[in-house]
Amino acid sequence: MSDVTHSNNLPHNNDSSSDVEAKHHVHTTYSPIPIYAAPTIANPGPLGLSSFALTTFVLSLHNAGAGVPANGPSNVVVGLAFFYGGLVQLLAGMWEFKTGNTFGATAFSSYGGFWLSFALIFIPGANVTGAYSTVGTAVLERSLGIYLMSWAIFTGIMLIASHRSSVGLMSMFFFLFITFTLLAAAKFNDSITTQIAGGAFGVITAIVAWYNALSGLLTKDSSYFLLPTGRLN
Repeated sequence: MSDVTHSNNLPHNNDSSSDVEAKHHVHTTYSPIPIYAAPTIANPGPLGLSSFALTTFVLSLHNAGAGVPANGPSNVVVGLAFFYGGLVQLLAGMWEFKTGNTFGATAFSSYGGFWLSFALIFIPGANVTGAYSTVGTAVLERSLGIYLMSWAIFTGIMLIASHRSSVGLMSMFFFLFITFTLLAAAKFNDSITTQIAGGAFGVITAIVAWYNALSGLLTKDSSYFLLPTGRLN
């Protein structure tokens, strides 16, 4: 019993053996609450890439004039941009925060915000484009050029930040940077030809994004084959 009282920093006294055992029992009592392992978090990357790819693909076909007039309305993209490219991609970004992936969280949350803001510009009730009715269409086009140029700058930052990720991811940001740059130039210069070129690069961007998404879905546990992305780290 002397070992027990010493290990528990209890003073030596004339306590009975039952008292010492009771004190020992108090110090060795464990919580009856069961401990469960933390739930696993699914990879949100393929979802974010898929929502980005599909929305980019549809808008880029309109910009390129593939099956529709290049200078025609593209309002059919608004609903897609708001819900899939915007809301779903924003949620994927929030889940990336949970996994600890700062790069993925920044990319998906930001481009989700891009699609939400893009949709808002062309929602009639928001009256964003209507506010330019007093100054003319040319001012609206230049404002959209500034908007797209700003996203080109952000995409350039993400391109630099992805230099140790994979060839697939770097390629996606590279083509997206070209896309934003061409579309911004088209707005500044009122050039349909430049817009069509931007749409073509946007289609390439979407295809690369879909490839990256499929690569993330085809894991060793779910597929008989894998898609290489050219890891750089």
